[in-house]
Amino acid sequence: MIDKAQLILKRTFGYDEFRPLQKEIIDNILKKRDTLVIMPTGGGKSICYQIPALIFPGLTVVVSPLISLMKDQVEQLMAVGVDAIYLNSSLPPSEYSRNIEKIRQNRVKMLYLAPETLLKPDIINLLASVRVDCLAIDEAHCISEWGHDFRPEYRQLSAVRARFPDSVCVALTATATPRVQKDIKASLNFDDSNEFIGSFNRENLFIRVVSKKDPLSQTIHFLKKFPDQSGIIYCFSRRQVDELYEVLEDEGFSVRPYHAGLSETDRKKNQEMFIKDDVQIIVATIAFGMGINKPNVRFVIHYDLPKNIESYYQEIGRAGRDGLRAECLLLLSYADIQKIKFFINQKNDHEKRVATIHLKALLQFAESEVCRRIPLLTYFGEAYSVKNCDMCDNCLAGEIEQTDITIAAQKFLSCVKKTGEMFGAGHIIDVLRGSTAKKVMKFGHQNLSTYGIGKDVSKNKWFHLSRQFLHKGLMEQDMEYGGLRLTQKAWDVFKGNEIVMGRLEEEPVAELNGKDREKKADLDHDATFFEILRKKRKELADKANVPPYVIFSDKTLIEIAAYFPQTINSLRNIFGIGEEKLKKYGITFLEIIREYCGDHHIAEKSEIVKKTTRSSKKHFKKLRHMAVGEAYNDGQSISGLMAAYSIKQVTVIDHLFKYIKEGHALRPDGLIELSIVTPEQKTRVFKTFDELGTDYLSPVYQALNEEVSYDELKILCLYYLSVNN
Repeated sequence: MIDKAQLILKRTFGYDEFRPLQKEIIDNILKKRDTLVIMPTGGGKSICYQIPALIFPGLTVVVSPLISLMKDQVEQLMAVGVDAIYLNSSLPPSEYSRNIEKIRQNRVKMLYLAPETLLKPDIINLLASVRVDCLAIDEAHCISEWGHDFRPEYRQLSAVRARFPDSVCVALTATATPRVQKDIKASLNFDDSNEFIGSFNRENLFIRVVSKKDPLSQTIHFLKKFPDQSGIIYCFSRRQVDELYEVLEDEGFSVRPYHAGLSETDRKKNQEMFIKDDVQIIVATIAFGMGINKPNVRFVIHYDLPKNIESYYQEIGRAGRDGLRAECLLLLSYADIQKIKFFINQKNDHEKRVATIHLKALLQFAESEVCRRIPLLTYFGEAYSVKNCDMCDNCLAGEIEQTDITIAAQKFLSCVKKTGEMFGAGHIIDVLRGSTAKKVMKFGHQNLSTYGIGKDVSKNKWFHLSRQFLHKGLMEQDMEYGGLRLTQKAWDVFKGNEIVMGRLEEEPVAELNGKDREKKADLDHDATFFEILRKKRKELADKANVPPYVIFSDKTLIEIAAYFPQTINSLRNIFGIGEEKLKKYGITFLEIIREYCGDHHIAEKSEIVKKTTRSSKKHFKKLRHMAVGEAYNDGQSISGLMAAYSIKQVTVIDHLFKYIKEGHALRPDGLIELSIVTPEQKTRVFKTFDELGTDYLSPVYQALNEEVSYDELKILCLYYLSVNN
């Protein structure tokens, strides 16, 4: 049946090949095995149940939490010739009744509905009267109390599932930590062996976190780099949405607001305008976007701090769903943290504890100085060993020059201690700067020896330093009340046993520079022709009353503008053009292509060129580590590779590690000599590898009581794998 699935992938959806894990998941579902699917936003989860739905003889029921999500999915399915409907409150009674009748008459392959609708007795009885082959639960993290978006009605789906014992159940989500994954499986009685966890890494998203100084100017500066491009700006409150929207509109941006305070009519209208490319920017609260599958969102700005990593990951996941490069900007302010804490404190004890853990993890990500993907992916249980992703601000910053900030650290830490380890950074800074603020006077802190000893340092600079002290583990912050307290490490600083290195001056807001733009996710194409194609797509979309991406995605238009296909068969080879779309729009677009190519004397680029280009792009990142691995096997030394590629030893090790992890053999000569640990430690490390395996180094690091560094573990793991391969 997998051959049939491959045929549907091409003919119906217009894709040449499956994305990672899709084929295995589809095969598992077709064998009627309950399946848990964890894939990143935009990773192709929907295809995993849509293709089986077209193969199964009966109905596939898809549980979806939002009306907009159902509408979007059904529109896209209908555009490729799939019989799909939805049942929800947005339908007029006549259409609702027609859809019910279609289900009774077995004229539907896919039915989308909300969990509340599925739980209704009349709907259960209706579905019991027909053959239901598959129950797909989208946004399955809503099942778990440890998820960021727990919904009690989702918890009841296990009872519904029991009503359809012959149906295969598929649970899908993009945002599930290992704990949430476990909770989903327990709730739905899933077997551990039938879970598929894809990489959470979205390689086409450029991630940037900057200090929030002048957020309005920072935002406008950022937006000017994306003329006529779609993007979302997330704000914490309705008031902030309205204020920012008004300013941006006055500045001439194509923008609309979206939040729960607007009427349903206005919300729907603004969302439709955004989806249909009638407006470019939406300023919104988190109420916006969960049901949006708009593939050409080129940027997401977090004007305010999100509540947790799951929300952040889900929200940036609305960018770049077409696989092309998109940018994600987070403005970080410690005032925003206090807003979130205020709302956390309104929760009950259990909810407060969960929310506090989530917030702490988000701050660890935002304050990290390593590759952004390391803390982000680690949170979701995925090891990320690449030292430089080239797609985040930290990686592009390179080696950051650090200075000795020990004296500043001693002043700050001393003030924390003398004020009783119960105040936040703002109060400590007021004391250091000799403020006469009411709170300082109330506690008599003007009488402390640390009062005024930091007058020569600005308030912003002290905040910048305090964040580094937290990040370096010299202090801990009470996540409920915000108070700072010292760690054991701080006492080593007091005694002069440890020097604190850091950045005295805060880095300026990072600009998009040439290096930022080096790594593009799109093809070289004729930009003028692309705009002509976009205009025609918009015209067809408006006529059909659907979003432009339902006609063709940006990626499809870019390929057309790069390869200039001038026959029906050539159009078939373009990404996203299946038989139904070829039938509907093929001739129309061929006329435009031929006219443009004739006017500009452009010949069609051959399929060989196209495939070569794709292949070289697809494997561009592989070439370096493959070349390093092969050179090492040919006898090149580690030091020789360092010189040949102008890279550090740790980078050579990373390349070799990736090479061997992909299944290639590696000669062990010269590897063990790189390690500086004692023979006894080496023996312990190898024994631990025997016991725990080599998939993840973190458990090994913990089992060895953190006595052997990660760099050493990687070297020893490389040697271990080379001799045991």
